[in-house]
Amino acid sequence: MSALARRVYEACHLTGTFRLRSGQVSHEYFDKYLFEAQPALLRDVAEAMVALLPDECDVLAGMELGGIPIATVMSQLTGLPTVFVRKQAKEYGTAKLAEGGAVAGRRVVVVEDVVTTGGALLASCRDLRAAGAVVDLVVCAIDREQGGAANLAAESLVLRPALTRAGLEAAVRA
Repeated sequence: MSALARRVYEACHLTGTFRLRSGQVSHEYFDKYLFEAQPALLRDVAEAMVALLPDECDVLAGMELGGIPIATVMSQLTGLPTVFVRKQAKEYGTAKLAEGGAVAGRRVVVVEDVVTTGGALLASCRDLRAAGAVVDLVVCAIDREQGGAANLAAESLVLRPALTRAGLEAAVRA
């Protein structure tokens, strides 16, 4: 896993001043779009995330925007159907939160790219549950280890990351 961590770190680690979705300011940033835009690296990350899936899973739910390409590749690797979860349901057409198929009564694993505090994930998981989905697991490419796992656990959600901030940093020090 350290070889993958090094490749991801080298592809997407940036330094500077960045405001995160959570509102926090960070002097480093993992620009996941930089690894998601590289087909071979995206596939390798998706393969690492497939290994985190439980035996009981009916649907993968890719979070808008960064979780969608990962969930799509995971779907190709596993044959599991995928839905694409909007930050909020659109107000026209089908007015759906999750596009691509039914979630009611199905065991749904949420797929995210980077987790910091988990705020957006919590809202989407609540919405999926309200739509009848059975959601208890989130898999992500990178856990920034800034409270996301604990915040998700408070709502009975387990976070399984393929990579962690500490693992990425250790891979480049090795």
